[in-house]
Amino acid sequence: MKNDTQHRRHFLKNSAMAAAGAAFFPHILKAVPNDRKVRLGFIGVGLRGREHVRNSILFSQVEINAICDIDPAAVEKAQKMLRDSGRKEAAVYGKGERDFENMVKREDLDGIVIATPWEWHVPMAVSAMKAGKYAAVEVSATVTLQESWDLVNTYEKTGSHCMILENVCYRRDVMAALNMVRSGLFGELTHLECGYEHDLREVKFNDGKKAYGGGVEFGEKAFSEAKWRTQHSVTRNGDLYPTHGLGPVAEMVNINRGNQFEYLVSMATKSRGLHKYVVDNGGPNHPNAKVDFKLGDVVQTMVKCYNGETILITHDTNSPRPYSLGFKVQGVNGIWMDEGDQIYLEKVSPKPHTWEPDKAYMEKYDHPLWKKFEKDAKGAGHGGMDYFVIRDFILAIQNKTSPTMDVYDAAAWSAIAPLSELSIKKGSKPIPIPDFTRGKWKTNKPIFGLDS
Repeated sequence: MKNDTQHRRHFLKNSAMAAAGAAFFPHILKAVPNDRKVRLGFIGVGLRGREHVRNSILFSQVEINAICDIDPAAVEKAQKMLRDSGRKEAAVYGKGERDFENMVKREDLDGIVIATPWEWHVPMAVSAMKAGKYAAVEVSATVTLQESWDLVNTYEKTGSHCMILENVCYRRDVMAALNMVRSGLFGELTHLECGYEHDLREVKFNDGKKAYGGGVEFGEKAFSEAKWRTQHSVTRNGDLYPTHGLGPVAEMVNINRGNQFEYLVSMATKSRGLHKYVVDNGGPNHPNAKVDFKLGDVVQTMVKCYNGETILITHDTNSPRPYSLGFKVQGVNGIWMDEGDQIYLEKVSPKPHTWEPDKAYMEKYDHPLWKKFEKDAKGAGHGGMDYFVIRDFILAIQNKTSPTMDVYDAAAWSAIAPLSELSIKKGSKPIPIPDFTRGKWKTNKPIFGLDS
């Protein structure tokens, strides 16, 4: 036992592979926003859109010149944020659902941030790209397979970049785990797990004056996302929201940059959770108790990669459970799991076949971005993640470079949703996953977290 402990301490202190600082990321500390102005417009300034506005205000280089939303109350809240920060109000576009087409034509905009219902993401991003603007799209970026191709084809035709705003890729422990992977801590990776397990059954009811919790409404009577998101559970059966989990692990196995998704197989349980919630909270005679929800309570998708790894993705938004993204990273030398903050490394961990806390590893492998900008990110949404995602969008515009999560990532990560639906519809048959890079993945190099 004494020798095992000494071995572990020696490893943590001296492992050459664990160089987590600027030496391992030679360009990262240079990636500081410069003085070049970045002029942004925002389509959708609801709860999520205003969070992006709030984080953008933190950057003195950013000008917010236009906002677009058909909800006057949301517009006024965004304008108040600008006024309270000492900035001038933005021009407003809200004359109908397609007024964004007028906004993106403005010459005083460099980038467009899109935080709207899913079905609007691609039409708005394509419009912005055709107008020569950088587009930043909330997750999931696309709903259908054709929409993934629409994003890619528009980028390749116009040269205008599109970034997927997958903030979980910047979660502090996830970036430390990425650092561990790239340092070789786990050896060659074989299997990864991730997902979106978040109880979303409770929605808020809006009476026009106040939003009340505990509601079972969706559609026009509901509040915020429930106006549109729940409808997807009525008509679709698949992994409807894959990117929070998939984005981070895709970076760990270099998808689109030396590796590629090959095919997937999906399976769904029966649908019970939403119906039960409506009956329990609204009564058996509530109109929504008669709704036939198509979405299975638990959907699992296994993805096979060209380099041999497998990725298990779980989607569960309709069960009573604590929040989890279920990250697990398995390599030939060991494993990390975020549930319980546990790690095990063969011949390194104190006891064979026994978990140890990951705290010491998280500290040692803390990513340089977090070390350098922790204070700047403090108070930003989702534990600071939202600061980093908007920062990378700003940097891409300033430097006229590809964003670190580019159009091919947006297309491939989001395509898991419609492809999982197809697999389930066909009796869980394997479904090929398109190569949106058209072969460029074979020579593309990783960029996320290296030179952002």
